[in-house]
Amino acid sequence: MKKRRGAETGKGFELLWPTRIRPEGERSRQTSEMRQVENRLFELADHLGAPLGLDRRRFLRSSCGMAAAFMAMNSVFGPLFNVAPAEAADPEAASDRVKSLRDQLIIDVQTHFVYPDYPSHGILGLRELAKRWNPQLQGEQTLEKIHFENFYSEVFLNSDTDLAVLSSAPADNPDRYFLHNEGLIDARERVKQRAGSQRLNVHALFSPGRPGWMEDLERAIAMKPDAWKGYTVGMPFGKSKWPWRMDDEDLVYPVYEKMVKAGITTVCIHKGLLPSNYRQRMAGTWQYGNVDDIPKAARDWPQLRFLIYHSAIRSGGLPTGDQLNLFEEKGEIPWVSDLARIPEQYGVDNVYAELGSVFAVTSVSAPRYCAGILGTLIKGMGEDRVLWGTDSVWYGSPQWQIEALRRLEMPEDLQKKFGFCPLGPADGRLKNRIFSANARQVYSFDTSGLGTDRLAKMK
Repeated sequence: MKKRRGAETGKGFELLWPTRIRPEGERSRQTSEMRQVENRLFELADHLGAPLGLDRRRFLRSSCGMAAAFMAMNSVFGPLFNVAPAEAADPEAASDRVKSLRDQLIIDVQTHFVYPDYPSHGILGLRELAKRWNPQLQGEQTLEKIHFENFYSEVFLNSDTDLAVLSSAPADNPDRYFLHNEGLIDARERVKQRAGSQRLNVHALFSPGRPGWMEDLERAIAMKPDAWKGYTVGMPFGKSKWPWRMDDEDLVYPVYEKMVKAGITTVCIHKGLLPSNYRQRMAGTWQYGNVDDIPKAARDWPQLRFLIYHSAIRSGGLPTGDQLNLFEEKGEIPWVSDLARIPEQYGVDNVYAELGSVFAVTSVSAPRYCAGILGTLIKGMGEDRVLWGTDSVWYGSPQWQIEALRRLEMPEDLQKKFGFCPLGPADGRLKNRIFSANARQVYSFDTSGLGTDRLAKMK
């Protein structure tokens, strides 16, 4: 068989399902499993597309192609995704499924973009990293791809996302903040004007210990953000001069008091998601990304809701063989399991887990491990305290992540071995809780205009 080129192999065009995944630091294009998935997907595209009069390119961009991708995943990883063969062979069956989920409410509680004059191209490394698993991001990644216009397009127009929360991240150099608080508030109004209704909620950053941080907080309160965002490691990706602990009574408790007084009581904390070389790159600060400061803060401040972003997963890279084995043998997931044990161990009910990045990476590279993460969080924290987030716009349109959660099911052996519950149908009670109902408990969203605003008409 001759080697296929460019568009024929899929390298030169977009697929709806990510297949180009490879471990960090390796030169190979993909993991062996994802190479198998891609090869099987191309076989299915050729076999199923021909009777429909579709070449490989057009088939893979169709709803049938998305269904075929999950069939390919199941052929390699086992039956983890619910997909009927008819969806891949019959456009009408695929269309019927899409229509059946059209009214499902999707709230993405973690999204990002950067301000227009953001000075660093280094942040594009996130989209470069994401190219390992999302072929939609092939080609040159420019700063325009992480500006407002592409954010609006990828999150709101090119996915089933109805409502979102915009977040930011601090840096020791103020110029490297993704967005400052004024920019976050402005984005909320900008989306409202564009969409015709209040589609976007926003965080305001708080950064304990930095010069003038309490004054910044007072200014933020006056702007009426919807929630707060803090980084106990000081900033992502590198070593900061200003790490802090959630349970620091002298430094942080006074700000909790101000939050309660202001009536803005949802506090989102970045935990985990460390770079693979964190012990060297973040020497002396990476420990602040752990979850050992959560219990006391949650007990002392029951008036606040603490949303732990990324579910505190320790590493932001692909799960290693050792991590996969640890889970299979003992059901342990570094830091995620520690987070999930907090409610029962410490008798608190105001701690939540958010799925940004942790779901994106594992649902593609290790879907069984991904199911284990969900099972661990739901079992330990309760089904009403797990929130949907995608970390878009770093990974492109979140539609493939939405489809993955809709279809993912808990393997029966994991249900028996670790007491995990079934995840259920795409629009069943549990997944609807994760997609939206839980977010509505902690964020104030106005859904009255969703079906009739300008964005709804465009979609």
